[in-house]
Amino acid sequence: MPYYIIAIIIVIIDQLSKLAVVNFMDNKGINTIPLWEGVFHLTSHRNAGAAFGILQNQRWFFISVTIIVIATVIYIIYKYEGHSDKKLMLYGIALLLGGAIGNLIDRIFIGQVIDFFDFRLINFAIFNIADSAIVIGVGLLFLDTWLTYQEDKKKENINESRS
Repeated sequence: MPYYIIAIIIVIIDQLSKLAVVNFMDNKGINTIPLWEGVFHLTSHRNAGAAFGILQNQRWFFISVTIIVIATVIYIIYKYEGHSDKKLMLYGIALLLGGAIGNLIDRIFIGQVIDFFDFRLINFAIFNIADSAIVIGVGLLFLDTWLTYQEDKKKENINESRS
């Protein structure tokens, strides 16, 4: 259950932040707010594609894929929720779930995703809280996979030394 709560919190924060962008920037004709000139801005941007603007205007494709991902993630949480050795994986999955739902809401209701974090110093793609949750979640999944591999390797070495 805590994993679903994490996902819900991500969705709420994501949607409130996007609502703030619309209300305090778009509705007032403000495109960008420099928080640190030339380094970090809040920039109102719409993305009808995926990361870095690829696959533009493929709304129904993204909606379909996201629904499949969400269903898969919910199944994984259901399957592993009681396993104490899978907590890191489940936290990653929870962040992924919250981010996927946050961006899905945008795609369903406005046909594109609202992005606003703009790191200009490194000329990075503009992104949002849902995107951040997805990236952090995937990072936790990679970390969990690596730690599991290291643990399995350690057990294998112990078993080999006993033989």
